[in-house]
Amino acid sequence: MEMEGEIKNFIMVWSIASATMCYCHRIGKLIPEGTSRLIALFPAIGILLLLPLRLISVHLGGPSAFFLGWLSTFKLILFAFGKGPLSSNPPLSLPHFVPIACLPIKFEHDPKHQIPQKKHKSPFSYASTSMVIILAALIPLYGKKEYFHPKFVFFLYGLHMYIGLEFIFATVSAATRKLIGVQLEPQFKEPYLCTSLQDFWGRRWNIMVNRVLHPTVYDPVKNLSARVLGRKWAPLPAILASFAVSGMMHELVFYYIKREKRTWEVWEPSWDATCFFLIHGVCVAMEVGIKKSLRGKKQWQVPRVLSWMLTLLFVLYTAMAFFLPALARCRVYEKATRELTALTQFLMDVYGLYSLQGSHK
Repeated sequence: MEMEGEIKNFIMVWSIASATMCYCHRIGKLIPEGTSRLIALFPAIGILLLLPLRLISVHLGGPSAFFLGWLSTFKLILFAFGKGPLSSNPPLSLPHFVPIACLPIKFEHDPKHQIPQKKHKSPFSYASTSMVIILAALIPLYGKKEYFHPKFVFFLYGLHMYIGLEFIFATVSAATRKLIGVQLEPQFKEPYLCTSLQDFWGRRWNIMVNRVLHPTVYDPVKNLSARVLGRKWAPLPAILASFAVSGMMHELVFYYIKREKRTWEVWEPSWDATCFFLIHGVCVAMEVGIKKSLRGKKQWQVPRVLSWMLTLLFVLYTAMAFFLPALARCRVYEKATRELTALTQFLMDVYGLYSLQGSHK
């Protein structure tokens, strides 16, 4: 893969995506919310689904597929009916609409106001710096993975993915805050401190996905289920539906990043990711159902340390059994390793050239 060509395509993809969101912003001014606006937004949704096909790298194509092919399309569907982060009163200005439509961000304060004068915690904290150092330390280990147990290799892959996501979101947040001058909400809230699956998925992990799925899937299914099951148990099928849709969208993102050529290929989902999310959906529904059944009764509280340990072990075990092997079969980690190795070599060459020029002065 030619990195130079990939970077050019990356710039092209995001330029077209930004122009597409300008069109959507204009549609929002001209057409009232409802089915007519949704029909007018269909071309934009189609473009956003096609754009990630121009990228084949993991580190550029993966986030682009996630941001544009999934989150942005769902945001536009909500926008068509006057809901979601793109709909506000008064309407968002164009400089605010475009980044919110394209990126996994949400204003922490009213977008009309600037960042408060109080000191804010920088996205690039000491923890973020430590994560980058850990990620750099992982690169040499991939070259010796045949000496490690397969489960440990999957653990390294999972650690790589989490650190990469944290770094990407921190970069997006910092860049957007500098460009448009607003404070943004974090996308992760220390997921390794979760004390239940409901806590992990609902409050700590990839919060923007939860906010997008809630009005597009959870609320409609809950309202339909309430007619049959009643309001008390209606959330259970809504939870299952939300996790099922999340699994299918992950399969789509996997399709984008496993391709080796910038062309349309037959979609062959592995279904492992879908199984992973269905298992978690069932477990979260059971957790919610048990809490509803015991509400108002004297409950025995599980020690916080024990609940944290059990939750973390369950997430890690199911991820290494279903989610990460699906990526491995798509050769995603091999591509990522090649990209990181090429990037490391490029940086070393640049540093060597700089040092050589300095020695001749």
